[in-house]
Amino acid sequence: MVDTYFLSQGFTTLAGLLLLPFGSLAASQIEVCTSRFWFNYRHVANTLSVYRSVKRLGIPDSHIVLMLADDMACNPRNPKPATVYSHKNMELNVYGDDVEVDYRSYEVTVENFLRVLTGRIPSSTPRSKRLLSDDRSNILIYMTGHGGNGFLKFQDSEEITNIELADAFEQMWQKRRYNELLFIIDTCQGASMYERFYSPNIMALASSQVGEDSLSHQPDPAVGVHLMDRYTFYVLEFLEEINPASQTNMNDLFQVCPKSLCVSTPGHRTDLFQRDPKNVLITDFFGSVRKVEITTETISLQPDSGVMESSYKKDQMVEELMEPLKYAEQLPVAQIIHQKPKLKDWHPPGGFILGLWALIIMVFFKTYGIKHMKFIF
Repeated sequence: MVDTYFLSQGFTTLAGLLLLPFGSLAASQIEVCTSRFWFNYRHVANTLSVYRSVKRLGIPDSHIVLMLADDMACNPRNPKPATVYSHKNMELNVYGDDVEVDYRSYEVTVENFLRVLTGRIPSSTPRSKRLLSDDRSNILIYMTGHGGNGFLKFQDSEEITNIELADAFEQMWQKRRYNELLFIIDTCQGASMYERFYSPNIMALASSQVGEDSLSHQPDPAVGVHLMDRYTFYVLEFLEEINPASQTNMNDLFQVCPKSLCVSTPGHRTDLFQRDPKNVLITDFFGSVRKVEITTETISLQPDSGVMESSYKKDQMVEELMEPLKYAEQLPVAQIIHQKPKLKDWHPPGGFILGLWALIIMVFFKTYGIKHMKFIF
């Protein structure tokens, strides 16, 4: 008898930060930063900090979809190039040397984000930009940026509404793209983004209630901006105490940032989730703890020689029927070789126009003198 083990896999994406756990009871992450420009440095730091935390707990880059709307590490205003810090003492560079950004700059759009969720992406899209989940996948989605009542802005040029997000999650459920989904958003009036959810097995957390702002944290004089948002700061402080074998549950996560610390009022929604949050481990979404399914069925690992032989003969017959392709017919080499080079457009050399005008003025002065200048000007 052979025991067959189905290992869970994890995936993550960022627009702000979107984390999605999926696979055979696997965890996948989508981390999304939706904000551009230097004054939104904290949103990139939020996303990269969550990215670092899930990698520390064992989620590989192959199961993370990271979306960053701007590259703060290479911004000319950055006093320490190639770094992004999330703490005012600048002890930890969350950019690091092994960050794999899947969607960057103008690739971070509402359309691309929804396509990643629903799987409606072009066939040419590489695996690293896909959410390869199924009905046994746990998915973590983290998002951060600027928002309002019922919407989240993408790059100050477009926005996604809570209705569009709810419908995307429903498509995912109908297409069997997740088992359980954890949605976390750090933005102003964040709770409005999960009000319209109606699909099963979704748990949602937000940094602020409707009508409240989500506040920043840790201003840094050297960088000139705030380094993080308050809610994400305390969530990450909580995650630093978690290890892959931790028994900490989701109820503990709900308590990490009371109003006395966040100033805003964090919210959560669990009515769509089938399990009791106290029975849901943090590592079910943030970690790579492998869940195993054991089967008592006997599985033969030896190939069927009869099937293999008939398949080989069939392939040989197909090859014999096909006419060999001639290289010359595929690529007109002769035409390419004898092709005349394209003539380049002529442009005057640098300084030519300026020199020509100088020559004209010199000839004029020599001929007429300065007294005739009044007839020109």
